[in-house]
Amino acid sequence: MSFGGFMQPVKVGLTEISAPVFGGGTSFSVLPLVSEIPVTTSAGDDKSKSRRRMTKNSEENGINSSGGFAGLPGAEQWQSKMESPWREVAWTEDRRKTLMESISSYKPGCEAVSEARVLLLGPVGAGKSSFISSVQSVFTGRVTNRAMVGSSSASFTKKLKLFNICRQSPAQPTALVLCDVMGLGDGETAGLTLHDTLAIIKGHAPEGHKFSPEQPVRSETVGYVKKPSLKDKVHCVVFVVDASKVSSYTKGLGATFQQLREHISDLGVHQVALLTHVDQVCQETAREITQVYNSRIVQQTINKAGALLGMSTSYIVPVKNYSSELDVDENTDILLLSAVDHILQYVDLHFQDCAATEPNLSH
Repeated sequence: MSFGGFMQPVKVGLTEISAPVFGGGTSFSVLPLVSEIPVTTSAGDDKSKSRRRMTKNSEENGINSSGGFAGLPGAEQWQSKMESPWREVAWTEDRRKTLMESISSYKPGCEAVSEARVLLLGPVGAGKSSFISSVQSVFTGRVTNRAMVGSSSASFTKKLKLFNICRQSPAQPTALVLCDVMGLGDGETAGLTLHDTLAIIKGHAPEGHKFSPEQPVRSETVGYVKKPSLKDKVHCVVFVVDASKVSSYTKGLGATFQQLREHISDLGVHQVALLTHVDQVCQETAREITQVYNSRIVQQTINKAGALLGMSTSYIVPVKNYSSELDVDENTDILLLSAVDHILQYVDLHFQDCAATEPNLSH
């Protein structure tokens, strides 16, 4: 970033950095997110104290010294907006209509099934249930809470729930079924276990089953599907991670993701990922969702999510779920619908794989 004037050394702790000096002899320093940093200015100690008070007040309001969200480095915020998007999206009403029509008319490329089952997996609070409700809101035309969402640190969803995404009314279901389940933990003693996750994907776990680490899904489980057909199984797994927590997720959760990925891959089921709450890590994106693919911060966060999941970033898409809004927004709809379209591409790949191994399943 260019400044007029000349550079003057400024002492920060034991480190001397350069700061630009403008006309009138007053220096301007780049402050880290610490409220009590001595800054030498030619205008005297009063301005130094005023600068410290301003920095402290900004932090209390969640804003850092560069105008970004507190907790994000100032330099990163200054350089957060890229000149050209790293993925192209048409933010138009025509694109929204095209996506809605494509999803509404979607049919699995396999005679043996009439619906595509997609399982959402992720830690508590990542936004699995919110994504389901948000996608349904797009088709309803108003924000609805189809899948009940909790606000505590414990998983609100305990049972396996299947949600048919409908068009304007419940009487007009699409061929897309989103499966909601309790959140993942960072071990086998908390959250959905590896055993039960695989039981869902293989089609053994009945809808409505309440999960508990102490009572794993077994052949004796009420409603247990002993010989599941393709329609009972999961056709794509979607990992859901919170952009604002990617850097703070435990190593145990990372190990859980990696273990799940290996076992699910062994079953021949494709996996993609959603990066939720992108508006909470980038101020530009929070102001205008169309800036999501111009955001270097979002791009870097997707890279971190890829490392956490052991997944190429080409499988990961950012989304903003509806939460406090009462009305839907065209551009937020486009981002959500683009995510669904992305998921259905991998559902189709699964059906193609099935047809290759079992030709009688294809059209």
